Amino acid sequence: MNKHSAPLAIRPATQGPQIDTAMVMAAGLGKRMRPLTATTPKPLIQVQGRALLDHVLDRLRDAGVKKAIVNVHYLADAVEAHVARRGGDINITVSDERSQLMETGGGVTKALPLIDADPFFVMNSDVLWVDGPSDTLRLLAARWDPEKMDALLLLVPQAHAHCHGGRGDFHMDGAGRITRRSRGKIAPFVYSGIQLVSKQLFEDAPSGPFSTNILWDRAIEEGRAFGLAHQGLWFDIGTPPAIKKAEALLVDG
Repeated sequence: MNKHSAPLAIRPATQGPQIDTAMVMAAGLGKRMRPLTATTPKPLIQVQGRALLDHVLDRLRDAGVKKAIVNVHYLADAVEAHVARRGGDINITVSDERSQLMETGGGVTKALPLIDADPFFVMNSDVLWVDGPSDTLRLLAARWDPEKMDALLLLVPQAHAHCHGGRGDFHMDGAGRITRRSRGKIAPFVYSGIQLVSKQLFEDAPSGPFSTNILWDRAIEEGRAFGLAHQGLWFDIGTPPAIKKAEALLVDG
């Protein structure tokens, strides 16, 4: 078989690097999840009897990740105590944003001194996913190409984005390069909240709080932002009704 006959996205995971570090974004205010987040930080809201944060950390552990950086701000003491009780299956370091919420891009930039790996995963703590034929995180690693990429986003087909509204976020060409949805239009892919990034993405990043969108736009312009279509199930756990809907679909599945 010609070595170029199979799509890169489905190369065996063993061909990719072993990604051993991840950052989990757990500092948000969880406003859409009120009233549940009045006393409980969103990452500790439970789905199927387990905290959202633990669902994510479990998947990271299963993919071979050894170290996770978790940022904290809202009800930070509760999140910090929770990860301290988790045990030693994954080494967790807290990036403290108690004094100032840094948003997505600023949060990762602040934590960079704690991250001694390149590339590394960055993911939200409020998403749930079920793998397709292969481990999702290992597929991202297999797709990674440092010569071409600064960011590789896991994208979900709009029709399969459970508990998620909106008009989609990105288009993706045959090579996997992504572009933004145009204003007033619909795009076929939703960002999953899961990405693999290089430290190069954060070079000359703004100071203070800012959105990762700023860095993605630069990478898109330079042709260094790529996507990978998710092959399994995905749930956006952003509101209280999403919890029951996700639990019902997971049981049915």
